Amino acid sequence: MDGPADHAGKDPAAETPVRRHRLSTRLWHWVNAATLAIMLMSGLMIFNAHPRLYWGQYGANFDAPWLEIGNAGETGVVRIGGFVLHTSGFFGTSRDAHGVMQAVAFPRWLTIPSTYSLADARLWHLAFAWVLALGLAAYLLWSLANGHLRRDLHITRAEWSPRHIWHDVVEHLRLRFPAGLAALRYGVLQKLAYCGVLFGLIPLAILTGLTLSPGTNAGLPWLVELFGGRQSARSIHFLAALGLVLFFVVHIAMVLLAGPVNQVRAMVTGWFRLPKERADG
Repeated sequence: MDGPADHAGKDPAAETPVRRHRLSTRLWHWVNAATLAIMLMSGLMIFNAHPRLYWGQYGANFDAPWLEIGNAGETGVVRIGGFVLHTSGFFGTSRDAHGVMQAVAFPRWLTIPSTYSLADARLWHLAFAWVLALGLAAYLLWSLANGHLRRDLHITRAEWSPRHIWHDVVEHLRLRFPAGLAALRYGVLQKLAYCGVLFGLIPLAILTGLTLSPGTNAGLPWLVELFGGRQSARSIHFLAALGLVLFFVVHIAMVLLAGPVNQVRAMVTGWFRLPKERADG
């Protein structure tokens, strides 16, 4: 997540390079990146224990899943409803450290730990769930206090205009990124993406994760009802994680296209070099 400093009305030439990201933003960004990576990889190991997803309260081997990652002999298979995709060597089947073919949903290089251990995966997952939840709460409170949410992420009435959103879509498709002082401000697509992660995907992953805990079920039974059952919560948890992965892929693609050295330096040191204005304006 970004947190551009306030440079409105200043001369671009005089502000090159400029201070872009506060220390709190940079710390949260990198801690959150590591936390989500560890939680994703440990979560995949947990999924390996039962590589099927269901809707409703119950789900077991003989119930019909809406998603299943399995195998037919040495052929990896992903089933989504009635759609079947063969994925040998990646999903469903993969080789272990000794080159032996294993029937496992996700390969060892994508999981924590790399060898099957449901207990260890749960320990990693739950430990970093606390880091994720407390880090998000602290970041949101601090961003509310310093005005980052109001100043940088608030979507104005004009930005909600379909014409404005479509213009931002076209500019991204043409790889025409903001230059000068405009590069310090979020476009509407960035705001929508960041707000979707901060107020949608991460809270949803946390709440559905809590729903999967037997202790939470006993103390907060309404959470199970809210998500339509434990198996529905598990499916939503998986989809929220998938949404975060898709956000990460798009985020990295935009960083690479917009100038990776400048973007990464800004998130490490806080300093950002303003891109030059285009000749055509």
